[in-house]
Amino acid sequence: MKRLFLYLISLAPLVYLLTKLFIIDDVNDPIKYIYTITGAAATVIVFFSIIISLIKDKINLMKYRKEIGLLGFFYTLLHLLNFIILDAQFDFNFVIKETLDKPFIYLGMIAFFIILFMAITSTKKLYKKYNRYHKLVYLSLILITIHWIMAQKAINILQFTYILAILVIGYYKLFQQIINATRS
Repeated sequence: MKRLFLYLISLAPLVYLLTKLFIIDDVNDPIKYIYTITGAAATVIVFFSIIISLIKDKINLMKYRKEIGLLGFFYTLLHLLNFIILDAQFDFNFVIKETLDKPFIYLGMIAFFIILFMAITSTKKLYKKYNRYHKLVYLSLILITIHWIMAQKAINILQFTYILAILVIGYYKLFQQIINATRS
């Protein structure tokens, strides 16, 4: 039942996006709208996957962390595919030129490859071998935040709140690492 609820919540942004695009049909710039919804969903889900280890003493969702992370990757992939298919129309010279010319795009690409690596190495066998590299998710979260702020070309209260939340998570994660190191 929890797993079904997890998928329903995680797929809600996709259902919302498709409803707005194809049923309600009131979106002026569909490509930008897809960027916004898929980017926000990916960010929130990756953000939540990080929080799971911090709240495990209160609410233990650790057995769902891998699935949540893969759902975050799903939205990240949709975000990238929007760029490649709809925006660039499979013009890979354009993709490369835009990636090199616009810092927010290459920061997003770096974050994507980190999350891709994590998705590929999330199987039991590969996770045992590469789990120490999964800490790169924190770097990806920082890159995603910078990518988001640069894409918006302005910082608003939501972004300040998000930056503050990342700093708080970083602090508690560092604190958790120190406590774990002293116990060992």
